[in-house]
Amino acid sequence: MSDPKHEPLWSIDRVSAYLGIPKWTLYGWRKSKYGPPASRMGRHLRYDPADVIAWKEQQKDPVEKAPQ
Repeated sequence: MSDPKHEPLWSIDRVSAYLGIPKWTLYGWRKSKYGPPASRMGRHLRYDPADVIAWKEQQKDPVEKAPQ
């Protein structure tokens, strides 16, 4: 796998496919100031792959061990 720091910026369609969610969810999250950070390039949103991957990792729920 290539280094995400050197990949081109991702479109909202690419982020939607990567996260497995509709792009309209991403638009809603952005309006609510939630979700991975994005930059506006003219009319388009662009995402740094490293930011998307880091944001996804932060969303993991910690699993507590059951008492034994």
